[in-house]
Amino acid sequence: MRVLVIQKKSFIISIIVLALIVSIIAYIGGVGGEAIGVFSPQRRLPIYSVETQDKKIAISFDAAWGDEYTDDILDTLDKYNVKTTFFLVGFWVDKYPDWVKNFSEKGHEVGNHSSTHPHMSKLTKEQIQKELQDTGDKIKAITGVQPTVFRPPFGDYNNLLIETAEELGYYTIQWDVDSLDWKEMGVKPVVDRVTRNVKPGSIVLFHNNAKYVAEFLPQILERLQEMGYEIVPISDLIMKEDFSMDPSGRQQKNSN
Repeated sequence: MRVLVIQKKSFIISIIVLALIVSIIAYIGGVGGEAIGVFSPQRRLPIYSVETQDKKIAISFDAAWGDEYTDDILDTLDKYNVKTTFFLVGFWVDKYPDWVKNFSEKGHEVGNHSSTHPHMSKLTKEQIQKELQDTGDKIKAITGVQPTVFRPPFGDYNNLLIETAEELGYYTIQWDVDSLDWKEMGVKPVVDRVTRNVKPGSIVLFHNNAKYVAEFLPQILERLQEMGYEIVPISDLIMKEDFSMDPSGRQQKNSN
């Protein structure tokens, strides 16, 4: 008899525990949906590429150290009638203000690449604001144009960075095609890597002081144009409103 009583009590306890678990799951999934937002905030993504039917892409150059090949880059861009985006670090702007002015006068977009090239996911909101505002002010003072695109150094970001950049009027930009030009592997590997991986809406990453840029850039531009691609500044490629991001960071137009 005692065994039956114990078994009955165990059964009742199991039922109660199961009921509690079901209730908790229902609460989290329904009324408690807001609680999920507290413990699992939605991860914000920068723009890696753009969903488009047009054969349109953007190429970009990050400038943080040196200007040795910058004249060659501009001559090549002129030759192929290509406009692009240069992301500039604040101390580069200080050292080469004439280049900054030249970029703008030639019709290229000048973007913000921070002030001191830090890992920005490690910064406070106030520090992020200063990094962006200091360089943005310097670029505007030289070009007369307030930059609206920002690329985080090292591709390092978090929600706070993207949200703070948005508050300051910036779209945070990454890339979906990395030329790996900084590895100095030679000309052909860079040409092959870029031309084989681009697709409509791609954003390509180069560096203004890459060792072989004067050799690989003409080949890449010629090949891309032969493939039918139009190359534009990033601001002419991305969507400015009414868009969403897929899990890969590809910008998509919201369906009405």
